[in-house]
Amino acid sequence: MIHAGRLELVDVEARHKLAFAASRAELGQMLGVRLPDSWPAFPEAFTPTRADALAPPAGWGGYFFLDLAEDALIGNGGFHGPPADTGVVEIGYEVAPEFRNRGYAREAVKGLLDFAFADARVRCVVAHTLADTNASSAVLARLGFAHVAELANPEVGRVWRWELEKRSVGAG
Repeated sequence: MIHAGRLELVDVEARHKLAFAASRAELGQMLGVRLPDSWPAFPEAFTPTRADALAPPAGWGGYFFLDLAEDALIGNGGFHGPPADTGVVEIGYEVAPEFRNRGYAREAVKGLLDFAFADARVRCVVAHTLADTNASSAVLARLGFAHVAELANPEVGRVWRWELEKRSVGAG
């Protein structure tokens, strides 16, 4: 678990995916919060698979973003796996539409950054956004990420690559 401002970032486990597969209500009950109707944007991320038995090392997978004062799951995100040999780790995140524009994405990303940069192996955190100025790109820029490239993505078209070097932390 990661504490990030108003949020508790709770590790997504195989048991959570099984509960979600059974019903949204079961997952909500397991987490002790309500789930927004608009969440998740990518439900396939919560489909149980055989790969769940090969979960990434503790902390380097997905998280639920919970605001316990709101009694709600407000989004999810996390890491695409542990740091590569090059010291790079990638993050991704989503916030349910009804919780956007309240600073949650910034708090969640800041929590992920704090976790990542506390690990001596991590020298750089990367993220990708749609190739457009949007709320997600604004969050990354405010936290000190640099827009370093525009790339083709077969699923969504063009994306921007963002990077934050460990030595740059504190700039945002």
